[in-house]
Amino acid sequence: MSPDNKKRVVIKIGSSSLTSSHGEISRRKLERLVDQVVDLKDSGHEVLLVSSGAVAAGYRKLGCLERPSSLPEKQAAASIGQGLLMEAYSELFLSHGYVASQILITRDDFSDENRYNNARNTINVLLERGIVPIVNENDTVTINRLKFGDNDTLSAKVAGLVDSDLLIILSDIDGLYSADPRQNPNAKLVPHVGEITQEIEESAGDSGSSVGTGGMRSKIDAFKIAMASGIPAFLGRAGVPNILTQAVDGDATGTYFESEDNSANLNQKKQWIAFNSGPEGEIVVEDAAKRAIIEDKEPLLREHVKYIKGHFSERAVVRILDKDENELALGVTNYSSDELALNEPIDQPIVDSEGLVCHLEIPVPVGL
Repeated sequence: MSPDNKKRVVIKIGSSSLTSSHGEISRRKLERLVDQVVDLKDSGHEVLLVSSGAVAAGYRKLGCLERPSSLPEKQAAASIGQGLLMEAYSELFLSHGYVASQILITRDDFSDENRYNNARNTINVLLERGIVPIVNENDTVTINRLKFGDNDTLSAKVAGLVDSDLLIILSDIDGLYSADPRQNPNAKLVPHVGEITQEIEESAGDSGSSVGTGGMRSKIDAFKIAMASGIPAFLGRAGVPNILTQAVDGDATGTYFESEDNSANLNQKKQWIAFNSGPEGEIVVEDAAKRAIIEDKEPLLREHVKYIKGHFSERAVVRILDKDENELALGVTNYSSDELALNEPIDQPIVDSEGLVCHLEIPVPVGL
């Protein structure tokens, strides 16, 4: 394989694709997954796994007959299951001559730009040295307000973090259908999506498995992030033989997601602002600022500001709202709220164009 064909691939695997009907880790399913990842590695690709399954693998060892619903029990189950999951992964990858590493993160790790960049640097070192990083949310300590929501969303953000060439989400469904195939026998598989339309969003269903947390809607949200970041993505069934190799080669049965408009792709800085930053305050702007910011791509200036809301520091990310408090953009401010409240002349833009992400220009799913 030539260096030009080498790809960096992020693969998300759901709980239902890793566990048995009793909620235990399925050795057979893990072996099939690892064998396919090894095939990609042997072909020269870099592979990162975003793996669910910690809670599903651990809750029976905790003494629960069903997946727990309370946060403390989920976290306790995850503390058991994460170890079991990594032990199995490490053993299987080592049997093929590859080393697996564990990376547990919270949303807070991504909301701080320095920690975000540190995570990126660490994962880049692992991938460049042939390691298989296995990423999961740190369910043992994460509280709801710091959760990514599900591993579909996490996988899309990780794909952006490492400048992935392809995001693959494996599930218990063949891909995106024109309707719910469990309810409509006339539903047809959609092979390619170039734009996430309102119709697609409205047709997204709920979770298809009792051991998983992410349904089709969470996958659509993940593909929104990937497409806005310029990363092609694929959705397919985990149990299909050689699905990973086929997905990388572009001939798998499933749904490929790739934006038709590459001109709007977000760079690394704007990806962090849009998807991970956690805004600290709000700036309400005059009507004239809408065109300046969105259409003319100009920075946010003092004369654009109507008033500010909340308290924020210099270099914080803030929400930019119109006078009806509709969100227009996110931006990194050059001034604190205290400085702006003084209404004194300032010598630079409040938000530079490079630190501004406009929602009306790019359909950014803020807060995912």
